[in-house]
Amino acid sequence: MEGFGAIVRIAAASRFAALGIVLALVAGCAKRGDIDASGQGIIQFRTSCPVVGVPAHTGDMTIFDPPANRDAAAVDVVANLTDVRSTCVTQGDQIQTQVTYTVNALRRDGTGAREVILPVFTTVVRGGTNVVAKRIASVRLSFADGSLRAHATGSASSSIDRAQATLPDDIQRRITRPRKSGDADAALDPLAQPEVRAAIQRTSFELLVGFNLTSDQLRYNITR
Repeated sequence: MEGFGAIVRIAAASRFAALGIVLALVAGCAKRGDIDASGQGIIQFRTSCPVVGVPAHTGDMTIFDPPANRDAAAVDVVANLTDVRSTCVTQGDQIQTQVTYTVNALRRDGTGAREVILPVFTTVVRGGTNVVAKRIASVRLSFADGSLRAHATGSASSSIDRAQATLPDDIQRRITRPRKSGDADAALDPLAQPEVRAAIQRTSFELLVGFNLTSDQLRYNITR
């Protein structure tokens, strides 16, 4: 996993992204959160791997029968997407990320065997707002006769150009340059500089997964 002592970018699923900016310095085998040996910063690590998450209101899906009825008695199947896990490796000039997840579902009536197919999307977002790739897959849930519950697993992957996810050398030097007490810019946060913030956002990626909801389904999730 690519990384250097610089910043941590934290994704908030409810907004798709939020930048967390923390001054940090490399210090040998130091671990995250340690004070740098020189006393000039706190060690954090920025990774070139995409942040993986589920966007707000897309982790649940409710199917109604009849479809236009929104009464509790009309709820046919409720499903939720959970246990999202990821692995990330660099292969040549590409950053490959693999994601797995589980879909759990509950149906209203356990009579008879039944299959339910639900659409799940995966999307790669750059800079918090720019969707650069999107795929839709199907997850098949098989309810046994007499069973109210079913679950299935799914997977997705992404490939990102390593160069696009790596901060330019001059930006890295601005962030990691040692600063001593008494220096003219000792108290100035380099991450407050517009060009540095822009470079961080430009090289930050997310791999998001969730149910591919209709407008009505999304509205229901938001307002329920």
